[in-house]
Amino acid sequence: MVAYASEHFTPSEREVLRPYVTNLDSPVFALVNLPEVVKGALFARYSRSSKSLRRLFLDEFVEDLDTTGDASVDASVGLRRAEQLYARVFGDYGDDSVAQLGGVHLACEQASNVLTKVLERGRLMSYLEQSTRYIPYDVRLSSGHYRYYRDPELLESSLGARYVGEMDRMFDTYGELLPRLSEHLTRVHPPTGTISPIAYRQSVRARALDALRGLLPAGSLSNVGIYGSGQSYELLLLKMRGHPLPEVRRYAELMVDELRKVIPSFLTRLDRPERGGVWSEYLAGLRQGPAGLVAELWPELADQAAGDTVGGSVGIEGSPSGQWSVDLVDYDPEGEEKVLTALCYPFVNCSEQELAERVHRLGPDERTALFAAGVGERSNRRHRPGRAFERTAYRFDVVSDYGAFRDLQRHRMLTVEWQGLSTNLGYEIPGLVAEAGLGDAYAASQERSRELHAALVERFPEQATYAVALGFHIRYSLHCSAREAMHITELRSTPQGHPAYRAIVQEMHRQIAEVAGHQAIAAAMRFVDHSDAGLGRLESEERAAQRRLTAEGG
Repeated sequence: MVAYASEHFTPSEREVLRPYVTNLDSPVFALVNLPEVVKGALFARYSRSSKSLRRLFLDEFVEDLDTTGDASVDASVGLRRAEQLYARVFGDYGDDSVAQLGGVHLACEQASNVLTKVLERGRLMSYLEQSTRYIPYDVRLSSGHYRYYRDPELLESSLGARYVGEMDRMFDTYGELLPRLSEHLTRVHPPTGTISPIAYRQSVRARALDALRGLLPAGSLSNVGIYGSGQSYELLLLKMRGHPLPEVRRYAELMVDELRKVIPSFLTRLDRPERGGVWSEYLAGLRQGPAGLVAELWPELADQAAGDTVGGSVGIEGSPSGQWSVDLVDYDPEGEEKVLTALCYPFVNCSEQELAERVHRLGPDERTALFAAGVGERSNRRHRPGRAFERTAYRFDVVSDYGAFRDLQRHRMLTVEWQGLSTNLGYEIPGLVAEAGLGDAYAASQERSRELHAALVERFPEQATYAVALGFHIRYSLHCSAREAMHITELRSTPQGHPAYRAIVQEMHRQIAEVAGHQAIAAAMRFVDHSDAGLGRLESEERAAQRRLTAEGG
């Protein structure tokens, strides 16, 4: 059974695509023979388009490229010499840094939202994922199916028909509520003469999509653009090959096939039993070992899904509805003093211990002046102080809907660990949905998700996760330095942000000030926005509309 919907290209389109993509049929392919700026622009546009990357390239990019002579380009020219050099440097001397210098833009399409969390786990890679804020999921694939993963083993079982039927109904509800919620928004937030019609329409649509994304199951498909070095891909693939979810393991082999066409030398260790094989087994053991011991120690708390395995939970009981929460569980009471010490360290000629003692004796006014000097004049949120703010850290225990978790998990400088995704922690009906009189239909779809998950979890503990709607809660920890806390709270609290994660980072900021008592650090985060967002994207969409008008006029 084929799990992926194929895409049709005309003979002429296939000829245009051949020099630039490593295949024309697989959901995984690499971009080649293109300027780096074009690859970056393609990926940037990718996140806000419902089109595949190949279709996007044909429709919006190829006309702007000079393709003269591209058909004669041969990416393999010089490859043999490069491989010989690599073998000598890396094979003989073991210099891993060589594999950090060759990068690949890889398109990963039709990946479930469960798989995307695995793909986006590495810190030293860059990702752009298709956004549920811009892409409505009521449009079917070319195969005629809704956009959710159809696990071959599950579909061939006696539960296959129920899985497809219930998942289709969840998407049906999403499609039915979307226009009704948009109409409600236009009544509550009518347009004004000062706002361009296109900015208004896009803001209304984004707000409606935000509110309803909790109806989408975790099996919903997404497109992800990845850029990473050979070494980063190697580490990612080693983890994927030992993952318990079949989709992840199958996808790893698709990625290996395409990467070997572009950076074959950097992946030679994957299939060496003494390197790649043993490494994958070790990584799989790290997941399985603690899970078994925890189950013995505390059977009442044990969860089938540990670490980054996002499978069905059989542990803590939950209620039909739940509440999000943020708890600052660990911080350093002397954190601000340590940050001050780190701020001063480059400018003194003494040991850190002596400096720390001097900082400890400072008065309030002197401390305030030092903090102000270390933070500087921040005119926007991108102006962040230096690494001295990495001297202290915060750890939060968070319960939120899975949709918000997906957004926060992508911050690569965060240390994020999460528990199993299930329906046990309940869900909340978004206030906007309830105000529009759509709460009953929303809740009915969530209950359908709960019942389907319960039916699948015993026989298919990993695949059952596909049925869990994004609106159900998941528990996870966020560990970050004060510098990363500044970045995430300021970025994710902007009015155009999703209400679910806005509330989380606003609460993180409050607890840094009031629970940790780090008021100077919290004050330095001056671009955290605690306002009511309304039509959150209206201002940013209006700016974008004005930029388009200016570009067209130029």
